[in-house]
Amino acid sequence: MGSTSILVLGAGELGMAVLRHVAQRTAQLPGTALTVLLRPATLASEEPAKQRKLAELQSLGIQFLPGDLAAVSPAELAVLFADFHTVIGCTGFVGGRGTQLKLARAVLDAGVARYIPWQFGVDYDLIGRGSAQDLFDEQLDVRDLLRSQDRTHWVIISTGMFTSFLFEPAFGVVDLAHATVRALGDWDIAVTVTTPEDVGRLTAAILLAEPPFTNCIVYTAGDTVSYGQLADVIESVSGRKVQRERWSVPHLKQELAQSPDDEMRKYRVVFAEGVGVAWERARTFNFQQGIEVVDVAQWLREHAPGGSR
Repeated sequence: MGSTSILVLGAGELGMAVLRHVAQRTAQLPGTALTVLLRPATLASEEPAKQRKLAELQSLGIQFLPGDLAAVSPAELAVLFADFHTVIGCTGFVGGRGTQLKLARAVLDAGVARYIPWQFGVDYDLIGRGSAQDLFDEQLDVRDLLRSQDRTHWVIISTGMFTSFLFEPAFGVVDLAHATVRALGDWDIAVTVTTPEDVGRLTAAILLAEPPFTNCIVYTAGDTVSYGQLADVIESVSGRKVQRERWSVPHLKQELAQSPDDEMRKYRVVFAEGVGVAWERARTFNFQQGIEVVDVAQWLREHAPGGSR
């Protein structure tokens, strides 16, 4: 890869996983520098948790660049990005609407050689515009922008949802406390999931792959399971019979109509429709490279109450 400067945007759950694994890999590459962009408030914070995070990043040899993505103008962002060969977006949707497009424009204006945008998630091309989750349209705007030019190379990494999100009580699919699994759409509808830690590890491997990935989408999968298979796995790991409920697409659309701004209800409709939210593990980077990843059963054993570790 040669002499390279890499900037990671954000140090949340995904950002930290990416930073740890990229740092581990680039430590073996002379001339490669890794930097993370953090808000000035984070760098100045006296909160113990944030201080521990900063100490860990420093111990990994990662440099800090102060910057607030929400407050800084696109032109100022371009100045910040101009010194870097590669930029990796790990900020998610927390920056609010327009942030991902703002970042992509700044990357292009800065003349960055390579960009991995925050597209860790579903296959937005297949889902298309006008889905129940209107946040997804901006992801397509970013793809259109990147595809419209040839100066900055880009790589999109599609990971499915984070494995833990499948078990998020607010999402409503799995209620471990009450041994209940709800199928979004139907029992044969599938979903692809990858843990943030595996996303970080695979992102580092994709970033440093030779020959390099260029202007393409790379798929990963910790697991791809139907909701029926998910219920079976939970029963197998927990040793408990689970109740099974099906939430049909019309039912979920009706719920969304009653609360049209409810983000979780938007997500449920998209995942219930089953388009662009799952892919075969055999076509993924980790499968083709023989890289071991955490599947749903292993995640349950490690994280669920009563799971055998």
